[in-house]
Amino acid sequence: MKRRTMEQGIKQLFCIGMVLVVLAPILLTLFAGLKTKADMVNTSPLLLPPMERITFQNFEKVLGDKYLLIGFKNTGVILAVSILFNVLFGTITAFILERFEFKLKKLIMGLFFLGMLIPSFVTEIARFKIINSMGLYNTLGAPIVIYVASDLMQLYIYRQFISTLPVSLDESALLDGCSYFGLFTKIIFPLLAPATATVVIIKAITIINDMYIPYLYMPKNRLRTLTTFLMNYANAQQGSWQKLAAGIIIIMLPTILIYLFFQKYILAGIAAGAVKE
Repeated sequence: MKRRTMEQGIKQLFCIGMVLVVLAPILLTLFAGLKTKADMVNTSPLLLPPMERITFQNFEKVLGDKYLLIGFKNTGVILAVSILFNVLFGTITAFILERFEFKLKKLIMGLFFLGMLIPSFVTEIARFKIINSMGLYNTLGAPIVIYVASDLMQLYIYRQFISTLPVSLDESALLDGCSYFGLFTKIIFPLLAPATATVVIIKAITIINDMYIPYLYMPKNRLRTLTTFLMNYANAQQGSWQKLAAGIIIIMLPTILIYLFFQKYILAGIAAGAVKE
């Protein structure tokens, strides 16, 4: 009994330690954003300033920057269009690969998974030339095409989930006169809701947090995203750590809110396709 109690205590301490490791940088950044320049020097980074000296001016100045609104708008457009096509192409491709038999199927599946294994930076020069030749450089189309075409994670999730759906559903629908298009849109796709929720969440967090692709393919100011806005804001606010901290918190909010509200769907959607009955 004592040994079990000790083991439980160690596990709880370990979990608390991991929570502190994750939350500490966020709290320190939040504390810095609520301080004046003088308090940044005179108070510990681990503590809030006295209540009477807590200020929200840093957040007000960041929110007043015109490029922040542009960043939210551009990020929203890229996010919506990319996720739409990821879900559309991912579900259709996974359905075809999982339910139909055709020549070179194994080769095609192998090529898909090979594309998942190759690091993107290895093909960056070729990808840049392709995007430039398509006339998409310095447009919102560049990151959208890259996010849709280069990340095949959704294909794996959808295939795993479709493999758990009984084939008898397809056979019953076809016997009742349903077409393959009707089978997919009326039966298969609605049943993929947990997997779709997982794909949407993971893709949204990835796209919002990505700085490399928007910075490389959309250098114009009017095409800034949230991450490139933060990078340029950091360069403009050198030495003003409290304003930079406020900017970081504001940019983090969409990702944190998405994760907090939908975190249960991430593991649920992935685990739903892990066991085949």
